Amino acid sequence: MVLLLLCLLAYLARRKRPRLARALGVIALLLVFAVGCGPVPGWLMRGLQGDYASAPSFPWGARNAIVLLGAGTFKDPAHGTLEPSFFADGRILAAVAQYQSCHAAGGDCKVLASGGDAQGNGAPEAAVYRDALVHAGVPAADVLVEDRSLSTWHNAQYSKPMLAAYAPQRTVLVTSGLHMRRSLLYFAHFGIEPVPVRGDLLEPLWSIYPLSWNFTVADAALHEYVGIARYHVYNALGMNAPKVK
Repeated sequence: MVLLLLCLLAYLARRKRPRLARALGVIALLLVFAVGCGPVPGWLMRGLQGDYASAPSFPWGARNAIVLLGAGTFKDPAHGTLEPSFFADGRILAAVAQYQSCHAAGGDCKVLASGGDAQGNGAPEAAVYRDALVHAGVPAADVLVEDRSLSTWHNAQYSKPMLAAYAPQRTVLVTSGLHMRRSLLYFAHFGIEPVPVRGDLLEPLWSIYPLSWNFTVADAALHEYVGIARYHVYNALGMNAPKVK
C-alpha cells in the first residue's frame, strides 16, 4: 500500500513537480529493496515475536488450560473435508506438546480450541482443530471448543467465560510468534494473563534481490501492528468493552 501510494504520488507530480516525482520514485525504489531483501520485515518481526522465540519454563498447576487460537482451514479437494491450514500446524503441534507436558506432570489438563467459521468454509475452526487434536492423541473429553469467535478479539472475549467456568490455576496461550503480542494484549484486556507459547516463527529471507516472500512477511507484520494500534485508539475513544481486572 505504501509503495502504491508513493508511485501514485510520483505519477501525479511528474509534470508540475518533476523533482518531487523523481524523489518519490527513488524512495519507492529504495523501499522495494529494503523490504524485498529482508531488512524491514526482519526489523518488524523482531518487535513482534522476538520475546517469544524461546520456549518458556514454568510449573503446571492442579488444573491447567491450554488455549489454542485458530489460523484458518482449507477444504481438501480430494475428499471434500476441512483441514487445519498450513499456518495452523505449528500451533496444533505446540498445543499437543503442552498437553503432554501437563499430563506428564500429573495435573488436570484441558485444551480450549478457539475459532469460528470466519472464512465461511462451513464449519468452525475450533471443531476442525478438535479433530486434529484428538487424532494427535489428546482425549476428546479434554478438548473444549469455543466456536463463535471471528477475530482475535473474539477469541479473548469468548474464551473468558469458558476459562472462568473451568477455573484453571495455569493458563497457556498457544499461537504463532507473529500473533502473540497482539493476542496477549487482547487477553489481558479481559483479565487473562496466560503463559505465551509460540507455535511457529515467521522469518524473512535475506537476499541480494527483492523476494515476494519478504513482502508477504512485511504485510503480515503490519497487520499485527495495525491491530495493536487500533486497540489503543479504541480504548482511548471508549469503543472497547470495559477492561476486566
